[in-house]
Amino acid sequence: MTSTQVSARAVAYSALRRIDDQGAYANIVLQAELGRSGLSDLDRRFVTELVYGTTRMRRACDALVDRFATMPPDAATRTLLRLGAYQLAFAKVPAHAAVGETVGLAPKRTRGFVNAVLRKVAATPMVWPSDLARLSYPDWIGELLADELGADDARAALERMNVAPPVTTRDDGYVQDESSQWVAAAVDARPGERVLDACAAPGGKATAIASSGAMVVAADVRAARVGLIAQNAARLGLTDRDGFEAVVADATTPPFAVETFDAVLVDAPCSGLGALRRRPDARWRIAPASIGELATLQRRIVDGVAPLVKPGGRLVYSVCTLTAAESVDHPVPAGFSVDPEPPPVGAWRPYRHGWRVLPHDADTDGMVLVRYRRDL
Repeated sequence: MTSTQVSARAVAYSALRRIDDQGAYANIVLQAELGRSGLSDLDRRFVTELVYGTTRMRRACDALVDRFATMPPDAATRTLLRLGAYQLAFAKVPAHAAVGETVGLAPKRTRGFVNAVLRKVAATPMVWPSDLARLSYPDWIGELLADELGADDARAALERMNVAPPVTTRDDGYVQDESSQWVAAAVDARPGERVLDACAAPGGKATAIASSGAMVVAADVRAARVGLIAQNAARLGLTDRDGFEAVVADATTPPFAVETFDAVLVDAPCSGLGALRRRPDARWRIAPASIGELATLQRRIVDGVAPLVKPGGRLVYSVCTLTAAESVDHPVPAGFSVDPEPPPVGAWRPYRHGWRVLPHDADTDGMVLVRYRRDL
């Protein structure tokens, strides 16, 4: 094992300590750690796998380790043991390298303990205490999805969300998950129409809608995220002259005149339980109570933007989660009817008065989509 590979593990360990001990977001801390690492592209990919994988499989790694931990490890040692266990059980790193190089990161006082535990992990077949421990999700997420989807679909969704997503690229070069592209297509925008994307950051759906020739207002409540929308639009060559505008606006109290948009998209803030493979730490951050809080916000957003839709116009609602509380449990907005037509593209399943795609249906993020039309 080369010194560069040892350094790669050290970078991963440093990032994991910040995630575990300081609550840092995995994507942000990883970018910062890699930026100052000086590692090769190969080793940067290795670090990325170790950080994202160890974070995602935290519960499973703890289950592997705790069989042999004769005393509760301190926080730093716990993180190191998780890193070693991930390499052994999931990254398929040879045992001598995973154990030896990980032990080399431990201080002298815990080196023997880390060595002993990881060697036992490497040598002892695992009997998982539960499916959710094996899949490394909190019990409440597994139980909720089993209630929402049924046991078989829940297990398949959880399995798929432990696999890195494929990279899908639109014709204009923008990288975007297919299910998000299907949501943009469901707006069914036409040339010359005026469309509002009320929760638009980072701009993927808004720029996809703009490719139809519609005039798009892409709004977000946070100025920094509106800047990101503008950057992505500029990269695709979309400007004010093309009818594309990025603005700061609170969708619960939008600053637009009523009945001035042919279509409004609400891609609402949500629990993200359909897109957990994109955020390895999200499963440990979201709490059960958050779903009710988000559902309240989602309803306020829909109530805020519904009056902006012209008579006969469309209101399209989407979330990258799988729960009824954040989607089809919402009441139909006053003055609107459910659009009975299926979405134009996508592997959608009928879901009450809306549509849903599960992560394992087409190897995409899980999404729920509901389309309404304003009464004339």
